[in-house]
Amino acid sequence: MKNAPPQSDAAPVGRRRPGTGRERSCPDRRPAPGTVLIVTLWILVVLAALVLVLARSMRVEGLCAANRLASEQAAAAEQGAIQYVLAGLDGLDGQVPAEADLLCDGVQVGNGAFWLLRPDRDDDSQLAFGLADEAAKINLNTADDQVLSHLPEMTVDLPSAVIDWRDSDDDLTAGGAESEYYLLLADPYECKNAPLETVEELLLVRLASGLLLFGEDTNRNGVLDDHENDADASDPPDDSDGRLDRGIFDLVTVYSREPNAAPDGSPRVNVNEAQSRELARVLSEAVSDDRLPTIVTRARRGRPFESTLDFYYRTGLTADEFTVIADRITTVGGRNYAGRLNVNTASKEALLCLPALEESDVSALLAGRPADAAQSGDIAWVTEALSQEKAVAIGPYITTRSYQFSADIVSISGDGRAFKRCRIVVDATESPPHVVYRQDLTHLGWPLSPDIITTLRTGVLLEDVLETTRQEVQ
Repeated sequence: MKNAPPQSDAAPVGRRRPGTGRERSCPDRRPAPGTVLIVTLWILVVLAALVLVLARSMRVEGLCAANRLASEQAAAAEQGAIQYVLAGLDGLDGQVPAEADLLCDGVQVGNGAFWLLRPDRDDDSQLAFGLADEAAKINLNTADDQVLSHLPEMTVDLPSAVIDWRDSDDDLTAGGAESEYYLLLADPYECKNAPLETVEELLLVRLASGLLLFGEDTNRNGVLDDHENDADASDPPDDSDGRLDRGIFDLVTVYSREPNAAPDGSPRVNVNEAQSRELARVLSEAVSDDRLPTIVTRARRGRPFESTLDFYYRTGLTADEFTVIADRITTVGGRNYAGRLNVNTASKEALLCLPALEESDVSALLAGRPADAAQSGDIAWVTEALSQEKAVAIGPYITTRSYQFSADIVSISGDGRAFKRCRIVVDATESPPHVVYRQDLTHLGWPLSPDIITTLRTGVLLEDVLETTRQEVQ
């Protein structure tokens, strides 16, 4: 029997002997010093950036909200101005509203305000406020070539072109233009052969231009601004003569018309067609019984009459008698007149367009115009200002009633952040009056003093700004 191998005290390879203290140590897994701090700092930086972005976003949202609110305030003030104009024109029966009865300069409404601008051809150094009487302008749809040719800066052939544009036929007027001309343009279109719907439509007519229509007054505020008196340094090109060339925009219209009826709505008596009894009835309102048969006889034998002024002269009425019945009679049929010029409110330039009138005649009309003529509707004064020949010549072209008015409305929010501007045309032939045309003019810029906006944006109260900037109504 073989001897067993000696026992060894050595432990098997790879095994640790218990209690010997020779265990192999594990690597140190703890983070390096400063790593936690760096990670923390980066987290704080990211959080701070997010806070800044959020704060900036909230600030932008706040500004946008404030601007939207200001825009809504300006729009609300504009709507208030429109309703104010409509209410002011209701029930006037063809009279022009008195300036004292209609506030137009810096009218506060809620947390906003509005102004009503109007042209003043006699003064281009300061703003004028009020409504513009459309009957005080030349109507492009009814004026003949003789009247149109007297408009300022009117070219020789433009009146013929206007007539060809608005008439219903394709017959070419000498110097005019029909579709054959317009279809050969770079951007072709046909001749309308129908009445103009807006004054700006004139720009489609041959030979018409923006310079003719608006002149140097590009922002249409009626005031000579610095950029309108600097030659070619900035738009628009101007002659830098210290005087505003307004163009013809505020001299022409397409809206003027009036009912062929008395102010109370009752039908007028056509003196060219009325029976003797009907004629005697209306004349008896002004003529005494002893004179009535003579006047009626002259009226029957003098037919036809060209106008009521012609009727006045040839029947032998006195001025007082004529004043009583002037609005009760007519010389034409139909329900409406269109395009007659209100001799009580028309400007010098508009009156100069009437046939047979010279500057001396127009000066006599302006000097003889009664102060309350626009409210009274009186026309008898014309017979005292002009000779019989001149008065009869303009008789078919004039009226003393106005039923359409335009308003150039500028509105602003109480903090000056937003403004709006629009132009409306109101028809007051019926009650209540209504808006027949509205054009947004905000793109033309702020037309009043820039100090108004600047002061409001500094936090000054709206009522204080209006008090210091308000001008006397011109």
